[in-house]
Amino acid sequence: MEIEFRALEDIEWRVGEGDDGTFAGYACRYGKRDSYGTTFHPGVFRKGIDKRDYALLFMHSPYQPVGTFRAEERSDHLWIEGRYDDTAAGRDARVMARSGSAPELSVGFVRTDLPEWKKLAEMGDDERKDVLENIRSARLVEVSQITARMAAVPGSKLKTVRSALGDLYAAADEPTLAERLRQFDEERAQREAEEKERRMEERARRAAWLRLTTVGGA
Repeated sequence: MEIEFRALEDIEWRVGEGDDGTFAGYACRYGKRDSYGTTFHPGVFRKGIDKRDYALLFMHSPYQPVGTFRAEERSDHLWIEGRYDDTAAGRDARVMARSGSAPELSVGFVRTDLPEWKKLAEMGDDERKDVLENIRSARLVEVSQITARMAAVPGSKLKTVRSALGDLYAAADEPTLAERLRQFDEERAQREAEEKERRMEERARRAAWLRLTTVGGA
């Protein structure tokens, strides 16, 4: 499984004005094409969230939780409500959220709507594009507070050991889906080029044989 990250535009959340350390707001909006060319569809997390607390992380680090929250699927967005930890990291994150140095949210999720990658690789270009660009089902893993203008690279994965969040975190040497598809396409293109070259060589041999036959029979 591969964790993906999205820091979307127009995400609105607020940090409580008092000393209780609460926060609430949109973690993900649906029906909006993001800067990575993907769109979350309504109901995307319908089967991918539960009623237990999730970790609010800082910069997607499983080693730096700064609070907890609960998530709720709504008609056009994913809503979260939570509280910062009463720790140095939690208090710092709250200060940075309010000051504007770390005001953004980024969702960590695992897609559950993708077919097995070999089937995906064998699709036509338009069909594959539609599947990859439209996120219709996913499992929420975490939400992170991130520093301003620090959107994660699409398709990236955490280079970390399988520990804090179990096997959701890919081993560093495991290829991403994008890497698998790119390798498949490169190998297919190479096979097609080799087949084209083989056919050309075969035609050349036949042409040479015909010339020899014609000359010999003349």
